[in-house]
Amino acid sequence: MIFRRVLYRLDYLLLAIVLLVITFGLIAITSATHITAPVHVGVAETQLLFGIINLSDMGFVIKQLIWVALGLILMAVVILINYEDWSKYTKLLYVFNILLLLAVLFLGTTALGAQRWIALGPFVFQPSEFAKVIIIVTFARFLADREGRLNTLTDLLPAFAFIALPILLIIMQPDLGTSLVFIAIMFGMMFMVGANPKLLAGLIGGGGVVGFGWLYAYFTNPAKVWIPLHDYQIDRLTIFLDPYRDPLGDGYHIIQSQIAIGSGGILGKGIFNGSQNQLNFLPEQHTDFIFSVVGEELGFIGTMLLLTLFFVIMYRGIRIAYLAKDTFGTLLATGVVSMLAFHVLVNIGMATGVMPVTGLPLPLFSYGGSSMLSTLIAMGILQNVYSRRQKLVF
Repeated sequence: MIFRRVLYRLDYLLLAIVLLVITFGLIAITSATHITAPVHVGVAETQLLFGIINLSDMGFVIKQLIWVALGLILMAVVILINYEDWSKYTKLLYVFNILLLLAVLFLGTTALGAQRWIALGPFVFQPSEFAKVIIIVTFARFLADREGRLNTLTDLLPAFAFIALPILLIIMQPDLGTSLVFIAIMFGMMFMVGANPKLLAGLIGGGGVVGFGWLYAYFTNPAKVWIPLHDYQIDRLTIFLDPYRDPLGDGYHIIQSQIAIGSGGILGKGIFNGSQNQLNFLPEQHTDFIFSVVGEELGFIGTMLLLTLFFVIMYRGIRIAYLAKDTFGTLLATGVVSMLAFHVLVNIGMATGVMPVTGLPLPLFSYGGSSMLSTLIAMGILQNVYSRRQKLVF
């Protein structure tokens, strides 16, 4: 009975758009990996898609489909558990989140110079992806209990402390991109709960000025100015300003991405026909720079279609936040929208060369199990809040 009533109240437009983005992403991943995929599924030379793709080259896509299926199951579970009941466990969830992030520092596996993953047998997952969803739930409860009492800097200090500990643990991995996502979630949720908007704007502006000033002082006199980043991290953060100062090193990703997107024109070169993608000039084309694959092969039309789909998802999320029956539900939806909006903005900005390369995936689109699972759980949160916008009567 409960299942039927919840099922009847879902936002089916949101669900349809989410599935459409996932399908779009699977096509892009297929194009990005069918030439170079090292994973084989044991059915050599079997033709798929009218002979265009060998099944033996579909390893990444098959894995992504498995993550999607598991993610949809988790989304259904999240939808069925009344979000109001989560309030009872937010303290335990926060502690679990901290312990999970601590475990990465001691038990994590290292790849590409970062220690961000934990291996469980054949499965490897990235705890920081799930930490984002957990912080949305726990911070929503934290702020809901302080609604109307966030008017001064002193009032905001407990909120900053709440977010600071997981951010610190993530920076230690190091994962600057994900730590910035936490900051976006924090400010988005505090704004929605009624924190002083002038104070929030001042903090954001002041933080930006301090950050740029610190970087300027470091570049002016690196021997005397300390900065809590490695040299390679600083190079990655600033190379987008002039990628041609290191065209074969840190600037290579941005240059090839811009070439790919620019060469796509209005209609693109056609799926599976992008030269930058198919000839492996475009690095990380199935993960961080998958937007560049869309730009090259489907052109301006394809990128605008993808942006429109993301816009609809975020619009529905904002609408769900507006329709929520309580502050806790509003903040849950706001946190999810803030997370998605920041990911989309930074990933596309990174691919087009107007933002630093931070390694944030394009949600529901880039290849990756942890990202797919956590994002579908977040979609489940939106559906949960929407389906219970009015009390269910039995």
